[in-house]
Amino acid sequence: MSRLNLKNIDSLKKLSLKFKSIRHYLRRKVVSLNVSEYTTFTIFAIITGALAGLSAVFFHDSIEFFNVLFFEQTTEGLFFFGAAAVILLPAIGMLIQAVMILSAKDTAKKKGVSEVIKAVALRGGYIPLRTTIFHFFAPVISIGSGNTVGPEGPAAQIGGGIASKFSHLAGLSDSRIRIFTAAGAGAAIAAIFNTPLGGVFFALEIVLLNDFQTPTFSALILASVTASAISRIILGNESIFSFGTPVIGSYSNLYLYAILGLIVGLISILFIRYSSFVEHLFRTKILRSKIPQWTVMVAVGLLVGVAGYFYKEIFGIGYLAINHILATSITWKVVLILLGLKFILVPLVIHSGGFGGIFAPSLFMGACFGYLFAFAVNSMWGLNLDYTTFVLVSMGAMLGGINTIPISAIMIIFEMTKDYSFILPLMLAVIISTTMVQIILKGSVHSKHLEEEGFQIIKGRETNLLKSISVSDTNLIKIELIPDHTPLPELVGKLLESPQSTFYTVNGSGKISGTITETELRPLITEYDQIKNVIVAKDIMNPMVVNVSPDDDLDFVLNLFGKWNLDQIPVIATDESKRILGAITRQEVIAVYNRESLKLNLASGLTNELKSIEKSTPVSIAAGHSISEESVPLTFIGKSMIDLKIRNKFGLEVLMIKNHKDLFSEDEDDIEILTPDPNYKLKRTDSLVLFGLDEKIEEFRRLAK
Repeated sequence: MSRLNLKNIDSLKKLSLKFKSIRHYLRRKVVSLNVSEYTTFTIFAIITGALAGLSAVFFHDSIEFFNVLFFEQTTEGLFFFGAAAVILLPAIGMLIQAVMILSAKDTAKKKGVSEVIKAVALRGGYIPLRTTIFHFFAPVISIGSGNTVGPEGPAAQIGGGIASKFSHLAGLSDSRIRIFTAAGAGAAIAAIFNTPLGGVFFALEIVLLNDFQTPTFSALILASVTASAISRIILGNESIFSFGTPVIGSYSNLYLYAILGLIVGLISILFIRYSSFVEHLFRTKILRSKIPQWTVMVAVGLLVGVAGYFYKEIFGIGYLAINHILATSITWKVVLILLGLKFILVPLVIHSGGFGGIFAPSLFMGACFGYLFAFAVNSMWGLNLDYTTFVLVSMGAMLGGINTIPISAIMIIFEMTKDYSFILPLMLAVIISTTMVQIILKGSVHSKHLEEEGFQIIKGRETNLLKSISVSDTNLIKIELIPDHTPLPELVGKLLESPQSTFYTVNGSGKISGTITETELRPLITEYDQIKNVIVAKDIMNPMVVNVSPDDDLDFVLNLFGKWNLDQIPVIATDESKRILGAITRQEVIAVYNRESLKLNLASGLTNELKSIEKSTPVSIAAGHSISEESVPLTFIGKSMIDLKIRNKFGLEVLMIKNHKDLFSEDEDDIEILTPDPNYKLKRTDSLVLFGLDEKIEEFRRLAK
């Protein structure tokens, strides 16, 4: 090992020790305050909101700074090009981003709100500080140089990253870090738009994928309100958009807003499909054809520059252009061209490698279409529709449709306008557009994007991690069985003495007939003296018994816990005996999930090593444990991961699947890295990256031969 590497390792160790000392110091300070847990939770939520708000304000000011740097100082240096100098600005910005990508490829890939979702669902909310710093500067350069994307997605990633680091330094638990990371992302949105409730529902709908819990909701509100207050103090309390009072007109015209919502829903679906096509084009066709990424990015930057040369409104975020549309100071022909340019260019910028979000472009396209819709109806049918109302309603419908966030879209537009008069048409159009998108896509655009990467996250958890694990792989607890004729005094005595909180009654055949918890017993205590000699277990038991079999997967079990609000579920044998094997607890399922997500994080943290690992050459990770890439045995080909049960039969974890496009090629560009999906069927061109005990890996290798 070189002296330079040893120095770097030594520096990292010192930095790690410093962070640990800070974390321990903060822990001691928190404990010394001697306040209630709720008070501590409130304080952390407010601090999270303050940090996210300040980071969002700094992000906003940095974009303004780079906008001046590019469009004033840089254009002065390119004076010999004349007015055409602006064509080069987005290309220069894309070139700088390309250099940043080359210098930190793995960090560059972790962009967008989807990374915050994955951090919350899979990594206990942990986001590395270097990722946050990188994704602060990259979008600032992208938007500041005129690329036609938005700041909201990056702001959410920055807010979540800052909150994650603060929570980690404070020594909070994984569950708390998860909550505050989501709260930080929502708070940043609240600060950018100056919409506290919009930030709350953004975090709930997108980051947490509608995983609603009371403590989470409290943190989101406190953080978002704090961040919004800081934004108002520093940036002012003025709305981003300026317009006159919206005029709805007669309620008999509500059908027009429904039609608007339908058409916006169709446009949203087209945009999502086109965006997916562009992503696939760049990922599989252009970038795999050996064309350097920087060349593609510069070419896209030039396209943006040419568009901006003729229509300057296309540059940057586009809020000023939206205000011009609201003021009806742009002709319908120009608005139509701007809509087309935004629709085409945004996916090109993002998927070629540029950094930015699609919230602002969604609002921009919504404003354009709302204006065009009102203009067309007024011109063709001679109506006098209010342009302002239709522009605002269309902005909300497009924002909700493209991002599949109905409540967030309604709250963001409502809070920005501070006008209740048009809430009904706004809700109507937004609900129609988002419902159309969800029906066609069968889910939200964010969940679909994660599914394409191999993740299936529902209510903040990656379900694929649990689908491949059965109940038989877990530790079952012994359950309390009592005959259903047990007298009430004996039953109460058992409850007081037993560590268990749930009892299962059994009938004369030894089969479970019901459950008894404190919920069933508590109402009887007030009349205990009168009924103690006449009530038996059968009289008060809950006959609704949910049970599972050893072959059921843990994703199914976790859904049952949520559906029936249970803490444990009895496990019944599938054979004729129908024996009661014990019970599986919610804590056990969550513990298994945490272990599996830790293994997934191990695979993510060793991405470079896993890609370059040589077949049948194990890499030692810990004492007696290694990672090895092994060929797929012939008997495995055509079978799904869930059918093979590699964990059960071999005691090994499949960290990833390598699909070699060409069986005999070792070129990295010909290898596709796949996340192990339980339903994925193995192919002859696949190889498995396995983690486990050295002897288990050796056993598997012998089978593969």
